[in-house]
Amino acid sequence: MCVTAVESRPAGVVLTPSPGGHRPFGARVKAFVALTKPRIIELLLITTVPVMFLAEQGVPDLWLVLATCFGGYLSAGGANALNMYIDRDIDALMDRTAQRPLVTGMVSPREGLVFGLTLAVVSTLWFGLLVNWLSAWLSLGALLFYVVIYTMILKRRTAQNIVWGGIAGCMPVLIGWSSVTNSMSWAAVILFMVIFFWTPPHYWPLSMKVKEDYARVGVPMLPVVASHKVVAKQIVLYSWVMVAVSLLLTPLGYTGWFYTAVALATGGWWLWEAHGLLNRAKAEVTGAKLKEMRLFHWSITYVSLLFVAVAVDPFLR
Repeated sequence: MCVTAVESRPAGVVLTPSPGGHRPFGARVKAFVALTKPRIIELLLITTVPVMFLAEQGVPDLWLVLATCFGGYLSAGGANALNMYIDRDIDALMDRTAQRPLVTGMVSPREGLVFGLTLAVVSTLWFGLLVNWLSAWLSLGALLFYVVIYTMILKRRTAQNIVWGGIAGCMPVLIGWSSVTNSMSWAAVILFMVIFFWTPPHYWPLSMKVKEDYARVGVPMLPVVASHKVVAKQIVLYSWVMVAVSLLLTPLGYTGWFYTAVALATGGWWLWEAHGLLNRAKAEVTGAKLKEMRLFHWSITYVSLLFVAVAVDPFLR
């Protein structure tokens, strides 16, 4: 998660610069970059590029990779900026987000809105004109789903927000495939589903850690409305389905022994961590001893290793 470093202040206090107030150019540039949430976009690109290797069954055109990654950054950055514009009221009250540019006043709400909409338009045209229009519509669909369906409709209304809202984070897989083939495939759909089932057990451990933040602003993340035991059971359920889905690529002929070995090893370790969290939750362990962030950090390593295997596997078959 990306947190912009600015001066310390109590959560909930919005710092709005007075007209003509001094906002250093360098700090402003960093603030606009922070609006795009670059750390999160790094994770999205990790799932985009390897799929391009799988679709090409080798090394894809370098220009196409760069064009797809840049377009993906613009699109995801626009979605993240619009998310921060919509959520600036609750961001000001949450410790985890209290330093975001629209909260500190380094970027005004109007600037954030215009910036996000501009990135949305530019990214769609970029994909359409320089990659292909299928990728452009998938990119725009992901942006609209994240901003409208997740941020505006689901996030503040249901504990299943991250489950269905996570669909937007699955779209880079489809975009990576379509950028190479200008079509869809079951391989892309399977990897889409891997990310779909990965997202809740990836995010719920973090939500367990910061559930007081979400409770304070009335966002019903699952750990806010359910016990640690219930959340951990859901994490285990989604984890088993995720690992099972990840193993479908090989029997369908899309990957070989190397991907299978990595999927089994990394998936096995994930399940070990997930069941460990469940056992600690059943024992009513709380605080630091719950170690929920171990699974969160491992989840990032897992998806990185799995998709590296997706990219490497075509060269070993």
